[in-house]
Amino acid sequence: MTNPKTYEPTPSRRVAFLGLGVMGYPMATHLALAGHQVTVYNRTATKSIAWLADSTRAGSQRYAETPALAAADADFVFCCVGNDDDLRSVVLGEHGAFASMKPGAIFVDHTTASASVARELSALARSRGLQFIDAPVSGGQAGAQNGLLTVMCGGDAAAFEAARPVAMAFSRAFTLLGDSGAGQLAKMVNQICIAGLVQGLAEGIAFGQKAGLDMAQVLEVIGKGAAQSWQMDNRGKTMVDGKFDFGFAVDWMRKDLGLVLDEAKRNGARLPVTALVDQFYADVQAVGGNRLDTSSLIKRL
Repeated sequence: MTNPKTYEPTPSRRVAFLGLGVMGYPMATHLALAGHQVTVYNRTATKSIAWLADSTRAGSQRYAETPALAAADADFVFCCVGNDDDLRSVVLGEHGAFASMKPGAIFVDHTTASASVARELSALARSRGLQFIDAPVSGGQAGAQNGLLTVMCGGDAAAFEAARPVAMAFSRAFTLLGDSGAGQLAKMVNQICIAGLVQGLAEGIAFGQKAGLDMAQVLEVIGKGAAQSWQMDNRGKTMVDGKFDFGFAVDWMRKDLGLVLDEAKRNGARLPVTALVDQFYADVQAVGGNRLDTSSLIKRL
């Protein structure tokens, strides 16, 4: 992992990190490089062993065979797993993190999950003398690798302030947006906006190609005007070139949009474009594009 990150001086803390996927692996690495004592857990232990063997590791780190063992004596337990069920599996039960966390410890969950599970686990944490912050991230695999994630948080203000200096090891922004569940709801807003932007960009490129335009040149021009967006800057030219291996997979986006649409049913929001783009992603899945990145929407066109 290249490491352009500059770490703010913070006291070394005992932390655990649960889940070493494409996001969690580099996030845990940044915590170690920032000088914290990190214990990692991953469902597949070979990933934890590989993490320890990584040459970028700094300090005295270890891995544990269960979330409870990883979380014991930790001041902060960070987590980044797949969905609500995965989150419950590492938090609850005899071998879950809550079983061993010491009073006053803070659980910071970076999973993109439902607002309801965030509220459920936050209430359970409080009943055990713990704190829970829902803290989904934006910035993708590159953001995790570079330690420049944007983190949207919900939970107790004092717990947030305690966690923030530690979490800045892998963040460029770590912001409290409200009570428990607010972080997850903000991430849903993020995904709604991305879905519409990517579909609009895909349609624009496809239209320009049908019209015989040099779309690389067109994107360079309109990228200096009102059409500019992160998606255009970072995915426009790769969409023109038919390259779709840039991290955030269609399968993950459909999971996230499923959370969005479920929440919209509860709160009454009308999301016609988001629902349509979700079905367009289903079309991409149907032709085997499950692991392509989200800009692969253009393949439908």
